[in-house]
Amino acid sequence: MPAIEIKNLCKSYRVYQKQEGILASVRGLFHREYREVHAVRDIDLTVDRGEFVAFLGPNGAGKTTTLKLLSGVINPDSGTCQVLGHVPWERENSYRRKFALVMGQKNQLWWDLPAAESFRLNQHIYGVPREQFDRTRDELTDMLDVTRLLGQPVRELSLGERMKMELIAALLHQPDVLFLDEPTIGLDVVAQHKIQQFLKAYQQERGTTILLTSHYMKDIQALCKRVVIIANGAIYHDGSLEDIVDRFSGEKIVTLQMADDRSIDSLSSLPGLIEVEAPRIKFRVNRDDVGQTLSEILASHSVDDIVVEEPPLEEVISKVFSEAERKAELNPEN
Repeated sequence: MPAIEIKNLCKSYRVYQKQEGILASVRGLFHREYREVHAVRDIDLTVDRGEFVAFLGPNGAGKTTTLKLLSGVINPDSGTCQVLGHVPWERENSYRRKFALVMGQKNQLWWDLPAAESFRLNQHIYGVPREQFDRTRDELTDMLDVTRLLGQPVRELSLGERMKMELIAALLHQPDVLFLDEPTIGLDVVAQHKIQQFLKAYQQERGTTILLTSHYMKDIQALCKRVVIIANGAIYHDGSLEDIVDRFSGEKIVTLQMADDRSIDSLSSLPGLIEVEAPRIKFRVNRDDVGQTLSEILASHSVDDIVVEEPPLEEVISKVFSEAERKAELNPEN
Protein backbone atom coordinates (compact mmCIF):
# COMPACT_ATOMS: atom_id res chain seq x y z
CA MET A 1 0.00 0.00 0.00
CA PRO A 2 1.37 3.49 -0.87
CA ALA A 3 2.07 5.90 1.97
CA ILE A 4 -0.03 8.63 0.28
CA GLU A 5 -2.77 8.10 -2.28
CA ILE A 6 -4.78 11.07 -3.59
CA LYS A 7 -7.55 10.96 -6.19
CA ASN A 8 -9.44 13.95 -7.65
CA LEU A 9 -8.82 16.09 -4.58
CA CYS A 10 -10.38 19.57 -4.75
CA LYS A 11 -10.50 22.54 -2.41
CA SER A 12 -11.94 26.00 -3.14
CA TYR A 13 -12.40 29.16 -1.10
CA ARG A 14 -14.77 32.10 -1.36
CA VAL A 15 -12.69 35.26 -1.04
CA TYR A 16 -14.28 38.60 -0.19
CA GLN A 17 -13.43 41.31 -2.74
CA LYS A 18 -13.01 44.51 -0.74
CA GLN A 19 -13.37 47.67 -2.78
CA GLU A 20 -11.38 50.87 -2.28
CA GLY A 21 -12.88 53.97 -0.70
CA ILE A 22 -15.17 54.74 2.25
CA LEU A 23 -18.42 54.52 0.28
CA ALA A 24 -17.44 51.16 -1.17
CA SER A 25 -16.58 49.91 2.32
CA VAL A 26 -19.97 51.00 3.67
CA ARG A 27 -21.69 49.40 0.67
CA GLY A 28 -19.77 46.22 1.40
CA LEU A 29 -21.49 45.97 4.79
CA PHE A 30 -24.77 45.23 3.01
CA HIS A 31 -23.70 43.71 -0.29
CA ARG A 32 -20.49 41.73 -0.47
CA GLU A 33 -18.81 40.50 -3.61
CA TYR A 34 -16.88 37.26 -3.58
CA ARG A 35 -14.71 35.36 -6.00
CA GLU A 36 -14.00 31.67 -6.11
CA VAL A 37 -10.38 30.62 -5.59
CA HIS A 38 -9.57 27.06 -6.65
CA ALA A 39 -6.66 26.25 -4.33
CA VAL A 40 -6.53 22.57 -5.34
CA ARG A 41 -8.02 21.18 -8.57
CA ASP A 42 -8.50 17.44 -9.13
CA ILE A 43 -5.10 16.38 -7.82
CA ASP A 44 -4.04 12.77 -8.37
CA LEU A 45 -0.86 11.75 -6.57
CA THR A 46 0.69 8.55 -5.21
CA VAL A 47 3.74 8.51 -2.95
CA ASP A 48 5.33 5.20 -1.98
CA ARG A 49 6.60 4.47 1.50
CA GLY A 50 10.11 5.76 2.11
CA GLU A 51 10.06 8.29 -0.75
CA PHE A 52 11.47 11.79 -0.34
CA VAL A 53 9.36 13.92 -2.70
CA ALA A 54 9.69 17.61 -3.51
CA PHE A 55 6.41 19.48 -3.92
CA LEU A 56 7.12 22.66 -5.87
CA GLY A 57 5.09 25.55 -7.19
CA PRO A 58 4.89 29.36 -7.24
CA ASN A 59 3.27 31.24 -4.36
CA GLY A 60 -0.45 30.53 -4.31
CA ALA A 61 -0.12 27.33 -6.34
CA GLY A 62 -1.80 25.15 -3.71
CA LYS A 63 1.19 23.53 -1.98
CA THR A 64 0.36 24.50 1.59
CA THR A 65 -3.35 23.81 1.05
CA THR A 66 -2.47 20.29 -0.09
CA LEU A 67 -0.30 19.69 2.98
CA LYS A 68 -3.12 20.94 5.22
CA LEU A 69 -5.52 18.52 3.54
CA LEU A 70 -3.08 15.65 4.01
CA SER A 71 -2.68 16.63 7.67
CA GLY A 72 -6.42 16.83 8.27
CA VAL A 73 -6.24 20.51 9.19
CA ILE A 74 -8.91 21.34 6.59
CA ASN A 75 -11.56 19.34 4.72
CA PRO A 76 -11.72 19.01 0.92
CA ASP A 77 -14.70 19.90 -1.26
CA SER A 78 -14.43 16.60 -3.12
CA GLY A 79 -12.08 13.76 -3.87
CA THR A 80 -10.47 11.06 -1.76
CA CYS A 81 -7.20 10.72 0.08
CA GLN A 82 -5.53 8.11 2.24
CA VAL A 83 -2.31 8.54 4.21
CA LEU A 84 -1.03 5.30 5.73
CA GLY A 85 -4.50 3.85 5.27
CA HIS A 86 -6.22 6.74 7.10
CA VAL A 87 -8.49 9.49 5.80
CA PRO A 88 -6.76 12.63 7.17
CA TRP A 89 -9.84 14.79 7.79
CA GLU A 90 -11.42 12.09 9.96
CA ARG A 91 -8.71 13.08 12.46
CA GLU A 92 -8.30 9.71 14.11
CA ASN A 93 -5.88 9.70 17.03
CA SER A 94 -4.16 6.67 15.52
CA TYR A 95 -3.38 8.76 12.42
CA ARG A 96 -2.22 11.80 14.38
CA ARG A 97 0.49 9.65 15.96
CA LYS A 98 1.78 8.61 12.53
CA PHE A 99 2.52 11.96 10.88
CA ALA A 100 4.07 15.33 11.63
CA LEU A 101 3.75 18.73 9.96
CA VAL A 102 6.48 21.37 10.15
CA MET A 103 5.76 24.81 8.72
CA GLY A 104 8.73 27.14 8.42
CA GLN A 105 6.60 30.21 9.12
CA LYS A 106 4.67 28.76 12.08
CA ASN A 107 5.99 27.97 15.56
CA GLN A 108 4.89 24.99 17.63
CA LEU A 109 7.29 25.68 20.50
CA TRP A 110 6.41 27.83 23.50
CA TRP A 111 8.19 31.14 22.92
CA ASP A 112 9.19 31.95 26.52
CA LEU A 113 9.99 28.42 27.65
CA PRO A 114 13.05 26.28 26.93
CA ALA A 115 12.61 23.85 24.05
CA ALA A 116 13.03 20.98 26.52
CA GLU A 117 9.70 21.93 28.13
CA SER A 118 7.89 21.88 24.78
CA PHE A 119 9.48 18.51 24.03
CA ARG A 120 8.17 17.16 27.32
CA LEU A 121 4.69 18.44 26.49
CA ASN A 122 4.81 16.66 23.13
CA GLN A 123 5.85 13.48 24.89
CA HIS A 124 2.64 13.53 26.92
CA ILE A 125 0.44 14.59 23.98
CA TYR A 126 1.64 11.67 21.86
CA GLY A 127 1.97 9.24 24.76
CA VAL A 128 5.63 8.46 24.10
CA PRO A 129 7.13 6.15 26.75
CA ARG A 130 9.76 7.88 28.90
CA GLU A 131 12.64 5.64 27.85
CA GLN A 132 11.83 6.00 24.14
CA PHE A 133 11.40 9.76 24.52
CA ASP A 134 14.78 10.22 26.23
CA ARG A 135 16.54 8.07 23.65
CA THR A 136 14.95 9.82 20.66
CA ARG A 137 15.47 13.33 22.08
CA ASP A 138 19.14 12.66 22.82
CA GLU A 139 19.70 11.16 19.38
CA LEU A 140 18.06 14.07 17.54
CA THR A 141 19.69 16.82 19.60
CA ASP A 142 23.06 15.17 19.06
CA MET A 143 22.51 14.89 15.29
CA LEU A 144 21.56 18.59 15.11
CA ASP A 145 24.20 19.69 17.66
CA VAL A 146 21.76 21.59 19.92
CA THR A 147 22.04 19.64 23.20
CA ARG A 148 23.58 22.64 24.94
CA LEU A 149 20.60 24.82 23.95
CA LEU A 150 17.81 22.69 25.45
CA GLY A 151 17.55 24.83 28.59
CA GLN A 152 17.57 28.16 26.75
CA PRO A 153 14.26 30.01 26.12
CA VAL A 154 13.16 29.62 22.51
CA ARG A 155 12.95 33.40 22.01
CA GLU A 156 16.71 33.63 22.64
CA LEU A 157 17.60 31.15 19.91
CA SER A 158 18.64 32.10 16.39
CA LEU A 159 16.31 31.33 13.49
CA GLY A 160 18.39 28.32 12.47
CA GLU A 161 18.49 26.98 16.04
CA ARG A 162 14.71 27.39 16.38
CA MET A 163 14.11 25.47 13.18
CA LYS A 164 16.29 22.62 14.45
CA MET A 165 14.19 22.55 17.63
CA GLU A 166 10.99 22.56 15.54
CA LEU A 167 12.23 19.51 13.64
CA ILE A 168 13.10 17.70 16.87
CA ALA A 169 9.65 18.46 18.33
CA ALA A 170 8.02 17.04 15.19
CA LEU A 171 10.10 13.86 15.21
CA LEU A 172 9.96 12.91 18.90
CA HIS A 173 7.05 10.50 18.34
CA GLN A 174 8.88 8.96 15.34
CA PRO A 175 6.26 9.66 12.64
CA ASP A 176 6.05 7.48 9.54
CA VAL A 177 5.17 10.47 7.34
CA LEU A 178 6.64 13.97 7.59
CA PHE A 179 5.25 17.04 5.83
CA LEU A 180 7.75 19.90 5.56
CA ASP A 181 6.52 23.31 4.40
CA GLU A 182 9.46 25.66 3.72
CA PRO A 183 11.65 24.34 6.58
CA THR A 184 14.71 26.40 5.55
CA ILE A 185 12.94 29.69 4.78
CA GLY A 186 14.99 32.67 5.92
CA LEU A 187 17.97 30.58 7.03
CA ASP A 188 21.55 31.37 6.11
CA VAL A 189 23.56 29.03 3.88
CA VAL A 190 25.26 27.25 6.79
CA ALA A 191 21.97 26.56 8.62
CA GLN A 192 20.33 25.38 5.39
CA HIS A 193 23.17 22.96 4.73
CA LYS A 194 23.06 21.50 8.25
CA ILE A 195 19.31 20.92 8.08
CA GLN A 196 19.69 19.34 4.63
CA GLN A 197 22.34 16.97 5.99
CA PHE A 198 20.16 16.08 8.97
CA LEU A 199 17.04 15.39 6.88
CA LYS A 200 19.00 13.27 4.43
CA ALA A 201 20.63 11.19 7.17
CA TYR A 202 17.40 10.84 9.15
CA GLN A 203 15.34 9.77 6.15
CA GLN A 204 17.91 7.23 5.02
CA GLU A 205 18.16 5.75 8.52
CA ARG A 206 14.43 5.64 9.34
CA GLY A 207 12.86 5.26 5.89
CA THR A 208 10.39 8.03 6.70
CA THR A 209 8.13 9.19 3.87
CA ILE A 210 8.75 12.93 3.42
CA LEU A 211 6.89 15.50 1.34
CA LEU A 212 8.87 18.75 1.10
CA THR A 213 7.90 22.17 -0.21
CA SER A 214 10.70 24.68 -0.65
CA HIS A 215 11.69 27.65 -2.80
CA TYR A 216 15.38 26.82 -2.30
CA MET A 217 16.49 24.61 -5.17
CA LYS A 218 19.55 23.50 -3.22
CA ASP A 219 17.18 21.76 -0.80
CA ILE A 220 15.59 19.91 -3.70
CA GLN A 221 18.88 18.97 -5.36
CA ALA A 222 20.36 17.73 -2.08
CA LEU A 223 17.37 15.71 -0.88
CA CYS A 224 14.84 14.73 -3.53
CA LYS A 225 14.96 12.38 -6.50
CA ARG A 226 11.32 12.95 -7.43
CA VAL A 227 9.75 16.35 -8.04
CA VAL A 228 6.03 17.14 -8.27
CA ILE A 229 5.23 20.60 -9.65
CA ILE A 230 1.86 22.13 -8.86
CA ALA A 231 0.57 25.29 -10.55
CA ASN A 232 -2.85 26.91 -10.29
CA GLY A 233 -3.94 24.13 -7.96
CA ALA A 234 -3.21 21.30 -10.43
CA ILE A 235 -0.24 18.98 -10.88
CA TYR A 236 1.78 20.12 -13.88
CA HIS A 237 4.73 17.72 -13.79
CA ASP A 238 5.72 14.60 -11.86
CA GLY A 239 9.14 13.10 -12.41
CA SER A 240 12.83 13.31 -11.64
CA LEU A 241 14.95 16.46 -11.67
CA GLU A 242 16.64 15.15 -14.80
CA ASP A 243 13.25 14.83 -16.49
CA ILE A 244 12.48 18.46 -15.70
CA VAL A 245 15.75 19.72 -17.15
CA ASP A 246 15.40 17.57 -20.29
CA ARG A 247 11.78 18.58 -20.83
CA PHE A 248 11.88 22.28 -20.05
CA SER A 249 15.43 23.37 -20.89
CA GLY A 250 16.54 23.22 -24.52
CA GLU A 251 19.97 24.69 -23.84
CA LYS A 252 23.34 23.90 -22.35
CA ILE A 253 25.82 26.39 -20.90
CA VAL A 254 29.32 26.12 -22.33
CA THR A 255 32.41 27.67 -20.71
CA LEU A 256 35.65 27.82 -22.68
CA GLN A 257 39.07 28.60 -21.25
CA MET A 258 40.98 29.94 -24.24
CA ALA A 259 44.71 29.45 -24.72
CA ASP A 260 45.20 33.19 -25.25
CA ASP A 261 43.16 36.41 -25.18
CA ARG A 262 43.35 36.92 -28.95
CA SER A 263 40.66 34.29 -29.57
CA ILE A 264 38.16 36.12 -27.39
CA ASP A 265 37.42 38.90 -29.88
CA SER A 266 36.43 36.51 -32.66
CA LEU A 267 34.09 34.62 -30.32
CA SER A 268 32.45 37.64 -28.70
CA SER A 269 29.76 37.68 -31.40
CA LEU A 270 28.56 34.16 -30.56
CA PRO A 271 24.76 33.94 -30.16
CA GLY A 272 23.69 33.26 -26.58
CA LEU A 273 26.75 34.98 -25.11
CA ILE A 274 26.55 35.22 -21.30
CA GLU A 275 29.85 36.75 -20.21
CA VAL A 276 33.42 37.33 -21.32
CA GLU A 277 36.30 37.46 -18.85
CA ALA A 278 39.45 36.94 -20.88
CA PRO A 279 40.65 34.32 -21.45
CA ARG A 280 37.31 32.75 -20.39
CA ILE A 281 34.06 32.95 -22.33
CA LYS A 282 30.62 31.58 -21.42
CA PHE A 283 27.64 31.18 -23.74
CA ARG A 284 24.39 29.26 -24.25
CA VAL A 285 23.84 26.80 -27.05
CA ASN A 286 20.98 24.54 -28.08
CA ARG A 287 21.59 21.12 -26.50
CA ASP A 288 21.32 19.43 -29.90
CA ASP A 289 24.00 21.74 -31.37
CA VAL A 290 26.66 21.43 -28.63
CA GLY A 291 28.83 18.94 -30.53
CA GLN A 292 28.77 20.82 -33.81
CA THR A 293 29.39 24.21 -32.16
CA LEU A 294 32.39 22.94 -30.22
CA SER A 295 33.81 21.20 -33.31
CA GLU A 296 33.68 24.47 -35.24
CA ILE A 297 35.33 26.42 -32.42
CA LEU A 298 38.09 23.84 -31.86
CA ALA A 299 38.85 23.75 -35.58
CA SER A 300 39.91 27.39 -35.58
CA HIS A 301 40.80 28.23 -31.95
CA SER A 302 43.13 26.90 -29.28
CA VAL A 303 41.17 25.94 -26.16
CA ASP A 304 42.70 24.84 -22.85
CA ASP A 305 39.53 23.68 -21.12
CA ILE A 306 35.84 23.06 -21.88
CA VAL A 307 32.95 22.83 -19.41
CA VAL A 308 29.44 21.90 -20.60
CA GLU A 309 26.71 22.06 -17.95
CA GLU A 310 22.97 22.35 -17.46
CA PRO A 311 21.40 25.75 -16.74
CA PRO A 312 20.85 26.55 -13.04
CA LEU A 313 17.90 24.61 -11.66
CA GLU A 314 16.31 27.84 -10.39
CA GLU A 315 16.23 29.12 -13.96
CA VAL A 316 14.65 25.93 -15.30
CA ILE A 317 12.01 25.79 -12.55
CA SER A 318 11.19 29.45 -13.15
CA LYS A 319 10.53 28.63 -16.82
CA VAL A 320 8.28 25.76 -15.77
CA PHE A 321 6.26 28.04 -13.48
CA SER A 322 5.97 30.70 -16.19
CA GLU A 323 4.84 28.16 -18.78
CA ALA A 324 2.26 26.70 -16.40
CA GLU A 325 0.88 30.17 -15.59
CA ARG A 326 0.72 31.05 -19.30
CA LYS A 327 -1.18 27.88 -20.16
CA ALA A 328 -3.58 28.50 -17.29
CA GLU A 329 -4.33 31.99 -18.60
CA LEU A 330 -4.98 30.60 -22.09
CA ASN A 331 -7.17 27.76 -20.76
CA PRO A 332 -8.73 29.02 -17.51
CA GLU A 333 -11.30 26.22 -17.44
CA ASN A 334 -8.59 23.52 -17.51
